Amino acid sequence: MALVDIQVPDIGDFDEVGVIEVLVKPGDTVKAEQSLITVESDKASMEIPSSHAGVVKDLRVQVGDKVKQGSVVLTLEVAGGAESASNQATTPAPQAQAAIKTESPAAAPVAAAPAPAGGVMEVRVPDIGDFKDVAVIELLVKAGDTVKLEQSLFTVESDKASMEIPSPAAGVLRELKVKVGDTVNIGDLVALMETSAGSAPAPAAPAAPAAAPVAAPAPSAAMPAAAPVAATASVPAHQPGTPAAGLPHASPSVRKFARALGVPLDEVQGTGPKGRITQDDVQNFTKAVMTGAAQTRASAAKAPAISGGGSGEGLNLLPWPKVDFTKFGPVERKDLSRIKKISGANLHRNWVVIPHVTNHDDADITDLEAFRVQFNKENEKSGVKVTMLAFMIKAAVAALKKFPEFNSSLDGDQLVMKNYFHIGFAADTPNGLVVPVIRDADQKGIVQISQEMGDLAKKARDGKLGPADMTGGCFSISSLGGIGGRYFTPIINAPEVAIMGVCKSSLEPKWDGQQFAPRLMLPLSLSWDHRVIDGAAAARFNVYFASLLADFRRIVM
Repeated sequence: MALVDIQVPDIGDFDEVGVIEVLVKPGDTVKAEQSLITVESDKASMEIPSSHAGVVKDLRVQVGDKVKQGSVVLTLEVAGGAESASNQATTPAPQAQAAIKTESPAAAPVAAAPAPAGGVMEVRVPDIGDFKDVAVIELLVKAGDTVKLEQSLFTVESDKASMEIPSPAAGVLRELKVKVGDTVNIGDLVALMETSAGSAPAPAAPAAPAAAPVAAPAPSAAMPAAAPVAATASVPAHQPGTPAAGLPHASPSVRKFARALGVPLDEVQGTGPKGRITQDDVQNFTKAVMTGAAQTRASAAKAPAISGGGSGEGLNLLPWPKVDFTKFGPVERKDLSRIKKISGANLHRNWVVIPHVTNHDDADITDLEAFRVQFNKENEKSGVKVTMLAFMIKAAVAALKKFPEFNSSLDGDQLVMKNYFHIGFAADTPNGLVVPVIRDADQKGIVQISQEMGDLAKKARDGKLGPADMTGGCFSISSLGGIGGRYFTPIINAPEVAIMGVCKSSLEPKWDGQQFAPRLMLPLSLSWDHRVIDGAAAARFNVYFASLLADFRRIVM
């Protein structure tokens, strides 16, 4: 094993560039050409790849640092002799040089055909380093726009860097020869510009190759469906660390990832340094749209969502009444929490769309509660504490296995039958109700389920639940526990087709054939989707669920 210092390779004419994102940490195993950090100048952002494969031992940079060619990024532990590693370190891999080398568009001479004063100038792609066939991802101007010297015309992107191509002169843009989705190279004709006397700089040395440049594909060609919408107005150059107006602040790899998924980056909220959009942000936005928690602007324009506190506009109902409550007395306004906004919209949709039916029943938990109390007393010193909800989750798994239509979801005209058993439970938090999920509950015991519920409930109270903790559920249990109440109608947590509501148990006299005896009864409220489940199946499910709680030995039969 040998230690190798990974340095910033040739990055063109840039002097110092700022580190805006660190993509690895000490202990990570990296591959050759894997991106390590993202740097940004006033015209381009690029990812610095690793020249070796190995394990990160020491990071030498952090977000906000300035680096230049030769700066040490990190120390890497690589396999092989020290001598060979040293030789490799002094000679950067050709692939690495090709991947990150880029010239500043502002500093590089722009290839443009000399034009007489007041004539038409041909604008060509300037020297962009070793990149070949870079894609046009954004148009910042349109035909007829008046542009200034060095104003950005369009943005191109490779797999490692994005950069803006500036105008070589001031004038009026007569014609654009490229569109979003085209690929260009150094020397390609990209626009025709009408210049005035004295607006064009003195002709520079030609940067284009000797071969005649190939014109871009005809503008009439169809744009790829996943390509972002081209801008139609002039946009100022991007400033490091601050996203320019109308331009999403994201690295080239994230932009490429978003285009592959068809995600509009300008609608994604960035959580990275200085509001930068990360790959996790794109994934979370996609999940939110797929689960109905969010809408894209395009979707909202086609089918406006029901909003305004239940305005009913989407259902052609009377508008929600507007009342000046201050007329009747003092009031205080309070914003809804983020959780209540999200859950409220989901619950409203579920209640309106799903044909809910609720069955009520009682479960005799006298013997089960006695066993639970005895078990907790016997294991008091070990810190193990089992809750009644843990028994209900195991009973729900057994009921789902016996009645598989309850473990399904509607997908259009098809019913998706699930062969896994993830059970959600409603957790009350200061900010609102959330539903964490116990995964693979069929493979876990009562004690393990109780411990996992405790951990998830604590994460919920602390506001640290992630999307993975609240997705993938098959069936939910909403328990009011010891709060009180008798029965209620729980709202189904789509895309599930049923939910069990549980209220406070109470002692009731029950006839045993000879006398009335006190029994501990647990009220059950089963809500189900009538599109999937019929009344008879729901009644059988409720009875079977109650029988398991009455005699838990049945669960092993």
